[in-house]
Amino acid sequence: MLAAATVVAAGGTVVKYAWPGRNLKRTGVPTSSLLAGGLLGLVGFFVIPVVGLVLGFVGGVWGAERLRLGSNQLAWPATVQALKAAGLSMLVEFLAGLAVAALWVAGLLFA
Repeated sequence: MLAAATVVAAGGTVVKYAWPGRNLKRTGVPTSSLLAGGLLGLVGFFVIPVVGLVLGFVGGVWGAERLRLGSNQLAWPATVQALKAAGLSMLVEFLAGLAVAALWVAGLLFA
């Protein structure tokens, strides 16, 4: 069970970065925009409790894309793609954690 849980956890970690990253590269969202979103999300987390992380991330990605592309109409679709990628990454991580927990419970019950 330990080996299976380790494989699931390691696989989930690889997939949570590779799959959303591939989607972002395909749509043309650069890493610098994601870093700007991450930094402003971190600031927002401390400035605005509860929702600041999300607002900061969205604002950071949108601002970086607005500067890069020069248009609100072009920056918003890139921001939406970054949000989808972040959501997909969280979903993969959650499902991997759920699978590890299920393996642990199965090991308790059947071992």
